[in-house]
Amino acid sequence: MADGELRGNPASRGPRDGRDAEVVAGATGAAGDVQDAQESDAARRRRRAQFLRELHEAKQLRDRVQPRRARAARMRQQMRMRTFRW
Repeated sequence: MADGELRGNPASRGPRDGRDAEVVAGATGAAGDVQDAQESDAARRRRRAQFLRELHEAKQLRDRVQPRRARAARMRQQMRMRTFRW
């Protein structure tokens, strides 16, 4: 199967987070809701951490590919830090 076919067919992918499993399982009761909220919060934190790792990696790659722009950005940041008043 080509990548385009996988993207076009959401049924071919598994559940992305706990919300899909919750609908299938039909969780009921306050204890189940609290546990689902904690799981979704943990899943959100995992997704956020993954996003921040990828963002940091992309910034490092951009700095390596465009060293002059990265140097100018560092100089601007240093100037901002020098002129900042506590």
